[in-house]
Amino acid sequence: MPGMRAFLAIVLASALALFQAPVHAQDRYYNPPELDALLAPIALYPDPLLSQVLMAATYPADVHEAAAWSRAHPQLRGEDAVRAAQSPPWDPSVKSLLAFPEVLARMDESPQWLTDLGQAFLAQQPQVMETVQGLRRRAQASGYLPAQNRVQQEGSSIAIYPAQSFVYVPYYDPLVVYGPWWWPAYRPVYWRPWRPAPVFVSSKFFFGTMDWHRRYVTVVRRPAFVQANRVYVAPGRWRQVAHRSAPSVRPYVAVPEANRQPIVRSMPPAARVESPRLGHRPERRELRHEQHVGPGNSQRARETRPWRNRPG
Repeated sequence: MPGMRAFLAIVLASALALFQAPVHAQDRYYNPPELDALLAPIALYPDPLLSQVLMAATYPADVHEAAAWSRAHPQLRGEDAVRAAQSPPWDPSVKSLLAFPEVLARMDESPQWLTDLGQAFLAQQPQVMETVQGLRRRAQASGYLPAQNRVQQEGSSIAIYPAQSFVYVPYYDPLVVYGPWWWPAYRPVYWRPWRPAPVFVSSKFFFGTMDWHRRYVTVVRRPAFVQANRVYVAPGRWRQVAHRSAPSVRPYVAVPEANRQPIVRSMPPAARVESPRLGHRPERRELRHEQHVGPGNSQRARETRPWRNRPG
């Protein structure tokens, strides 16, 4: 009997230690509706820009700092902005987005979307690539592929490249360009509009592109405008650098219907709040501001939901 008691004591102690151990978030699989909603705002970007947006999404802290730098230097865009930001040790993909301040600002304004995009890209790169192609096929069928860029068929894939020496970043409403949205419970994020304008860059500005045949992002050259001792990427298949911290994967948490709010708000950055989480109740002043969106946008603001519009 003493031996049995000792055995039971060991089992109970092990069970207690198991319950007291910290619970680590597990990588989770993003399903097709989630990937469609995640990638809808960026799937029609030129391939080189899209590849570097996806890379940058894996470094959300760098994106936040770079967006703050861009707001502090509104007169800089294109390669001039990238050259001026040599000191900060941001990933080269993030630095390259300083050339496109409107895109960088929208990424920073949608922090949950940005984190989820980076996690999906790290864990499910082939599925992310296939999702982009599915969205492009829908836009092509609806007649909304951007004519300002060069669109060409590469096998069964639709590739989009910058036209000559400038890059045109289209602004579009995902609920329009892809036709009637096919996932009622998963609505894409709606970014506040901007006026598209060509951004002039050199032929070697972009260092990444989409390898549609192999279904991954590839680095075609070492990044330009980055000091040699700050280069974190090398030519070949892109991989996140191990010595840099990857975003932590959060467990799935259902958002009650009463707490759902648009991820992107019509507030200045200093007054912006995070998308509500479980148990958060927005202050009344935020809700009042939500109603004063401006001409033509009030209806959209009321209709918009977070990109993951799950049942509560």
